[in-house]
Amino acid sequence: MTAPGWIPSALAAARPKAVAALLRYFRDLDTAEDAFQEACLRALERWPVSGRPRDPAAWLILVGRNAGLDSVRRQARQEALPDHGAPDLAGENEDELAERLDNARYPDDVLRLLFICCHPGLPGSQQIALALRIVSGLSVREIARAFLVGERAMEQRITRAKRRIASIPVPFEPPAPAERARRLATVAAMIYLLFNEGYSASGGEAHIRTPLCDEAIRLARLLLQLFPDEPEIMGLAALCLLQHARTPARLDAQGRIVLLENQDRRLWDRAMIDEGLDLIKRALAERRPGPYQVQAAIASVHARATRFEDTDWAELDRLYAVLERLQPSPVVSLNRAVAIAKLRGPAAALAAIEPLAERLSGYFHFFGVRAALLAQLGRVEEARQAFDRALALANTPAEAEHLRAQRDLLTADPGIPAEDRPGR
Repeated sequence: MTAPGWIPSALAAARPKAVAALLRYFRDLDTAEDAFQEACLRALERWPVSGRPRDPAAWLILVGRNAGLDSVRRQARQEALPDHGAPDLAGENEDELAERLDNARYPDDVLRLLFICCHPGLPGSQQIALALRIVSGLSVREIARAFLVGERAMEQRITRAKRRIASIPVPFEPPAPAERARRLATVAAMIYLLFNEGYSASGGEAHIRTPLCDEAIRLARLLLQLFPDEPEIMGLAALCLLQHARTPARLDAQGRIVLLENQDRRLWDRAMIDEGLDLIKRALAERRPGPYQVQAAIASVHARATRFEDTDWAELDRLYAVLERLQPSPVVSLNRAVAIAKLRGPAAALAAIEPLAERLSGYFHFFGVRAALLAQLGRVEEARQAFDRALALANTPAEAEHLRAQRDLLTADPGIPAEDRPGR
């Protein structure tokens, strides 16, 4: 029997809550994941006949908990399990039993699961891989394809992450408010890192890792469900949405980079933009500014401009100044220089980025921006040298091709526009 179309989406939506609750019961990632998979198999058997449960997550938790307990007993493990009064399904109606489960602990369960996956003891690449596998349910093959690595290498990465987690004492009681805030910040950072893994990779269809961006947005929305009044989480979700909305216009048909000023804005995803604009408006109304909110506000300035010529560069300059105070970074200052160039000219922008040279000596965007500013000032030879340095540091073939094209324009037209990295 073919499963109805609603079942896969119901299973995917229930996964974070169900796996998180099963982790609380069994206190072992592998056992919780196996129990959830067994519950999914039973759902595929029963739901086409019995119909959609009132609460699919509760149904999966209940069935998974019993399946997990059966597995533990079969393996004759001696480890004590917490007493949650797990009922036996024999002769009982799953829907009725599921209704008895306490939903109050779900937010702490899901937050704990997210926090475990992005534990600071794990490298960033392992955090993302583990979250995609455990929370999102992507297969090892899907994750390996997204990261452009072999399936075996990704399997090893996830296995190492699980072993590391198993060696770290993880508290299972509800966290105190201060610890909860720290966990939330860590989870948000992991989602932001995940989004950037997908968004920043340019250079042809195989390198635009749209599924990673989509999954980051899904996880950000999940956090919003848990913390609907937290402005930084609104800002994070808005930032991802507003940036990802430009994806259809970021490369041309040949896979070449299209700068923001040349993008066909009719290709931008208006639904994503509207959702992002609404979120950032709500976040800023809380008057508790943070880095994600300011970055989302910067993205919203571009999103609201019908044409590149309509961009409010004065507002961008102001927002970047705020971001420099909240999150000082040479990259933020480099991005601000693009707005400075539009407002006060290339000489002022060049003067603003020169102090960044030492700290950004290995960052190709620094040399790309510097080259474009020098070209606008007619300093062609210096611009060519800066383009060559940027080429040596380019991360992808598409970036290198774009830089070569800009360098080749020097002979014909030295007044090329400054490169706007955050608008790509």
